[in-house]
This record gives sequence, C-alpha cells and structure tokens, in this order.
Amino acid sequence: MNNHAIQINDTTLRDGEQSAGIAFNIEEKIAIATLIDSIGVQELEVGIPAMGQDEAESIKIIANLGLNAKLLGWNRANLSDIQASIDCDLERVHISVPVSDIQIAAKFGNQRQLVLDRLRDAINFACDRGLSVSVGGEDSSRADESFLLDVAQLVQEWGAFRFRFCDTVGILDPVTTYSKVRQLVSHLSIPVEMHMHNDFGLATANTLAGIKAGARSVNTTVNGIGERAGNAALEEVLMALKCIYKIETGIDTKRLVELSQLVAKATNYRVPPWKAIVGENAFAHESDIHAHGVLQNPDTYEPFAPEDVGCKRRFVIGKHSGRHLLLSVLQKYGITLSSAEIKSVLDAVRHHSVQIKRSLTIEELLSLIPQGSQLITDR
Repeated sequence: MNNHAIQINDTTLRDGEQSAGIAFNIEEKIAIATLIDSIGVQELEVGIPAMGQDEAESIKIIANLGLNAKLLGWNRANLSDIQASIDCDLERVHISVPVSDIQIAAKFGNQRQLVLDRLRDAINFACDRGLSVSVGGEDSSRADESFLLDVAQLVQEWGAFRFRFCDTVGILDPVTTYSKVRQLVSHLSIPVEMHMHNDFGLATANTLAGIKAGARSVNTTVNGIGERAGNAALEEVLMALKCIYKIETGIDTKRLVELSQLVAKATNYRVPPWKAIVGENAFAHESDIHAHGVLQNPDTYEPFAPEDVGCKRRFVIGKHSGRHLLLSVLQKYGITLSSAEIKSVLDAVRHHSVQIKRSLTIEELLSLIPQGSQLITDR
C-alpha cells in the first residue's frame, strides 16, 4: 500500500445518526463533533441541512464552533438543498446522486440524462456561490461501470474536488472493491472517497481495499453505527491503517475508547464487549493459555498495546481460567494457595461461572478462597 496521506471524513453525525432508533440532541452533537475534531479527524459530515429547522440550527451551531476540521453538509442534487447548506454557514457540500439503474429507476424514472442534468445544475449552483463540492455516486457498487466512470469524470470536469464511491447496500467484497476503485482512480485526477456499509460485515475490509486501490479519503462512523448494519468504524479503520499498513493519519488514537463511550452514551446503545478495538473485552484475558502468554509478553496475544486506544488490559477469572492466571490475580491480594487448594478453587470458579453465565468479580473470587489461606500482604 502506498504511504500517501489518507483523509478521514467522519459521518457519525449524518449517516451514523441515520441508524434506526438513534437521535442526537444538540448538546450531544456538539460534544461528539468537538471530541472528534480534537483528536485530529480532518473532516466531519455534520448532517442534512434540508432535513428541517432543528437539524439546520444544530448544523449552524456546529459550523460556528471554530473547529479545525472541515465541515460538510449532505445534499441531494436540488438547488434548495444547496441553499439550505449555505444558510447553515457551511463552505463545503456533498451532493449525492443515484448511479445504479435500480436507484435511477426508482428516483429518476430510468432517465440517466436527467440525473446528469440535475447534478450539473447543482454543482454549478454551489460553485458559483463559492462552495467546495464533493459528489457521491449512490449505489456505485451496483452501477454500470461505464456510466459510473462517465459520472465521475463529468463531476471532475464540472468542478467537484472529490468523488465518493458508495457501497450503499454493502454487497461488495474486498477483491471486487479493489478492482472497481482502481478503475476509477486510474481515470481521475480528483481523489476517490470510500463510503462502505457493513451489511455483510465487510465495511472496514472494503474500505482498506479501496485505500489499497488508491482512494485517498474514507467515510467512517464511531462504533460503526449507521443505516441498517452500519458503516466502516472509525476506530477499526484508524488502527488498521496505523498497525497493519503503517500509515500515520495524524489522529490521536489514545482517545478512541473515550470517543466510543461518548457516542455509545448518546445513542443509548451499549458497545458490544467483543467489539473490535474499543469493546471492553478487546484486552480482557480469561483463558489460561492466553493469559499466561500475555503475562510473559503481551505481544503473544495482543496486536497492539491497549494504551494505544486509551484502554487497559484486564485479566478476568472464569470458566476457562487456569492456575497461572489464578495465582497471578491472587498474588495481588497477598494470597497463596497449596496445589490442592488451587484445584479446589478452580473447580469452584468454573462451576460458579457456568451458573452465573459470566466471569467472576474479584469479590466473588475471594469468597471462594478457603479460610486460613496465607495472606502475604494486606489487601
């Protein structure tokens, strides 16, 4: 992969909020925008100005916070949408048009030329008013490739600074993604941006495939929230770029867990404990084989240090724990056990863990220690 600059354009406040059941209030939007900006994300897609007065007011407030990130409003190819973005004090607009035949049939009566005419007029309207224009091909992944290329080359000619390749229904795999994006990149001088959905769990993989093919901008959402199964997760994309491809984005990854928890609270949806990068189990070790390895050298079972994302390593006692982990945990509490006692405690731990369907708290573990076990130090 070429070590060129990759721009992150986070759309938590637009596509992320379009998740079913999620609605941010203005205070939450400000907090999310401010934290994403403070860690160094270069661009934020802050909402849909034409959606209504409340949305427009919140976007205008964010636009006037003095953030370092460039701010972008999402629009259809309608002049009224563009004007709504202008009224929100935005200097960048994203214009989305359908490019697949199935989408054009539903929205433009099978008229490809009408799509192009509307798009040209919208771009001209925006550019004439001094706006920077990004264009997105809705359903690019299912579009006729020659028509998709025609659209991308035309928007470049008409003055757009970027073209967004959208896998709108999340049907791509990384190999196909690479091929399709490589075709665009090879024919365009403006950057290609990746907008991947996660319907088959491949959003992050497809985003990385697009970068490998030459895309220079990516859409992300915190915790991977978004329409249906969500979008490529900001934390996954950033850490994959940093650790797998050795690409530095200039973004402070040490606050990713903090950001994840902020968005989780605002969405009122808990992050699954097994969530990559930011889940509470991402650096939790229960299995004795894994725990013993990590106690010797964290690199044995951790792809990067938990501190890199603002997390801490945890050792938990449960069904799969063994003597090495048990002794390590008890040592912190000044407790030593005989071989017979270790076996007895482990049997009790495994039985209790199955009963309660989870690992044990430290209090529950200590309650299983035989009375009279040696205390080396005060707890």
